[in-house]
Amino acid sequence: MKAGKQLWRTFGPVLVAVIAALALFATPWRGLKINSQTLKEATVSLSTNVYRGEKIKDVALNDNYVPFIGSSELSRMDAMHPSVLAAKYKRGYQTLLLGGPGSQSLNHYFTIQEMSAQLRNKKVVYVISPQWFTPKGQRPDAFGYYYSALQATDWLLQAKNTKADRYAAQRLLAMPSGTSSLLIENATKKIAAGRRLSAVEKLMLTQKQVILKNEDALFSTLDLDNNWEHIKQETKKLPATDNERLLNQVAVKQAQQETTNNEFNIKDSFFKKELRGGRRLPRLKDSQVRFDYRRSPEYADFQLVLQQLAALNCQVEFVLPPINQRWVDYTGLNMTMWRQTTKKIKQQLLNQGFTNIDDLSEDGNQAYYMEDTIHIGWRGWLRMDQSVRPFLTETQAQPDYQISDYYLSPAWQQKIVK
Repeated sequence: MKAGKQLWRTFGPVLVAVIAALALFATPWRGLKINSQTLKEATVSLSTNVYRGEKIKDVALNDNYVPFIGSSELSRMDAMHPSVLAAKYKRGYQTLLLGGPGSQSLNHYFTIQEMSAQLRNKKVVYVISPQWFTPKGQRPDAFGYYYSALQATDWLLQAKNTKADRYAAQRLLAMPSGTSSLLIENATKKIAAGRRLSAVEKLMLTQKQVILKNEDALFSTLDLDNNWEHIKQETKKLPATDNERLLNQVAVKQAQQETTNNEFNIKDSFFKKELRGGRRLPRLKDSQVRFDYRRSPEYADFQLVLQQLAALNCQVEFVLPPINQRWVDYTGLNMTMWRQTTKKIKQQLLNQGFTNIDDLSEDGNQAYYMEDTIHIGWRGWLRMDQSVRPFLTETQAQPDYQISDYYLSPAWQQKIVK
């Protein structure tokens, strides 16, 4: 008896703490309240906590933040970056930056699924990079970096026996991260096969969803990159009035000051770090001659995004960024292939009713449009703003989407549009 009491005194408090922790995470919980300052910092942090989570995105969308979805170009935060312009001129919206290096359509599809309730009937800016459309499409390791079990669970509980959901399930199963949980893997296999989840499976997924939401609510604001301080410093470089001519002068001045050590008009720091101050140039000469973005599973992954945005009746501004023409000339990228790629992307958009397209793909020879080899910057951001600003601040016509499953097919993935 005494031994039993001694054991309880030793291990009892630990057991009680474990049970209390399990109860806390297994019970729906709203978590900490997110104040306006934390929200400002989180929405421009480009943190995977925000991208993979739910809490920050929900609060932001309910507070008139606009999702800017893309990849690594969103991190190029000079004075003309959309987040800087929105912060400086109080345009009635703020930016919710979603994406990062390696994030592509399949990741974006699941993060959009997670935002469905708050995103319905709202506006979105989607920067789509032709460089995503490689022959093998999304890299599994990059997908895994942005993968969220919470997003997968949310999607499984909404999935139906449609071609799009079956395709999404097949794609998720092709990624190692998509099979990291036996519960999620087995449920995804059922969706891929066109079968319904059992009541027990739905119950287990719902309980997992609660636990993951509680974790997100508790930890989503931790370890955020503080880009907000940088953005505030950049706003100080802008003119007092939102004037295109004055902004262009600032963009040119900033670009000239930051592109002094190379002939490609790319940022000094990028040239010094990524190109080793020019030491890497010899091996990169004509290195992109065989690059081809015309055939790729990415076209079908992109279609998943389009179908979801259409289902939510979102108004979307798609941005096709330019590519540094000087870099193209050096690396030998085939511009005929490039134009056929952008034409195929635009055809997929226009044929289904996505008519708001800001096509900058031919502007790579414009001075100071690119911050580095493929990422938009300075005057390029300003040129993009000429389309994005009226789209976000003015009333737009209601879209008339005509979605076709053909764009999920292998035939479309491999088709060359000339």
